[in-house]
Amino acid sequence: MVSQFQTEIPEPRVERIEFRIHVGRCRCCRRRVQGRHRRQTSNAIGSAASQLGPRALALATQLNKGLGLPYGKTATVLEQAFGLRVSRGGLCQAMERVAEKAEPTYQALVEQVRGSPSVTPDETGWKVGGQLWWMWVFSTPQVTVYAIQPGRGFEQAARVLGADFAGFLVRDGWAVYRRFLHALHQSCLAHLLRRCREMILVAGKREAEFPRSIQALLQQALELRDRRQQDQISDRGVAVARGRLEARLDRSLQRCYRSLRNRRLANHLLRERDALFTFLNCPGLEATNWRAEQAIRPMVVVRKVWGGNRTTRGAQTQSILVSILQTCRQQLQPVSSLLQSLLCSSQPKVLDLTPLAR
Repeated sequence: MVSQFQTEIPEPRVERIEFRIHVGRCRCCRRRVQGRHRRQTSNAIGSAASQLGPRALALATQLNKGLGLPYGKTATVLEQAFGLRVSRGGLCQAMERVAEKAEPTYQALVEQVRGSPSVTPDETGWKVGGQLWWMWVFSTPQVTVYAIQPGRGFEQAARVLGADFAGFLVRDGWAVYRRFLHALHQSCLAHLLRRCREMILVAGKREAEFPRSIQALLQQALELRDRRQQDQISDRGVAVARGRLEARLDRSLQRCYRSLRNRRLANHLLRERDALFTFLNCPGLEATNWRAEQAIRPMVVVRKVWGGNRTTRGAQTQSILVSILQTCRQQLQPVSSLLQSLLCSSQPKVLDLTPLAR
């Protein structure tokens, strides 16, 4: 006799619960009072008495905001997998109610980002009502905050980060970030290396000398960081090598270049001069904005799948819920149970997103 094992999903079924709710008035003030069961997600009665349960709403939130399924496909999954029929409009309104309850948690995440010692921002295009808006992301090792806003300027970035942010800002070369005057800046070396590689591919032999020298210099800086992390070089040795790299860079930037592409690269490096080697001064600081790039990549996929949001309220809902879902993933928190506890609370509340032990 031999054994065979098979892992199967049990036959799903929709559970319909009737809550018998006591409604009355206070004998003293005549104020209307209504009971509430701990499993209820809403106090609505009458024509709005039929509601989705917390497990169904938590799953729909993860499918739509976490995995990027449009409302129509989310409704199809719920119907085909569980026999739960719900309209796209009903899902949209339910998501908005979830976001309203999660608003305090979102504001708490914003405060955590503002108080973080190091933040990595990025932005990408987004559509709201068919108009061009921008999806901003601000990421730290523990928290990620998204914000869909109508512009790509300093005002929009400061709404999340705070105009007086004084930590490390690991960012790309977008000029807006340089306006955070209190921050310590680190320019993304990956962007610069990619720019050099692209220039080398299309440039002639003499024209390629400058981007090739910059490429070699930046790669040596990254190798120097790796040697320090492996205890192959002392802090004093790093300081001496960093000084030599900076001197080589300054000599390269003092030259006059006939090529327009080389002049543009040189001008950009002059603007970013003080932010190129910050990571060598501060052990542990990232040299690239990979964290924000990874956080914004799923939003780029979502934008390509269903375009964006139709209303500003939908954009706010998107910002709140994807921020919470991404932060839960970073902190290894069970998303479904947290959403269910939020949905069953009678008032909006701040979720406990303390990182779990790894």
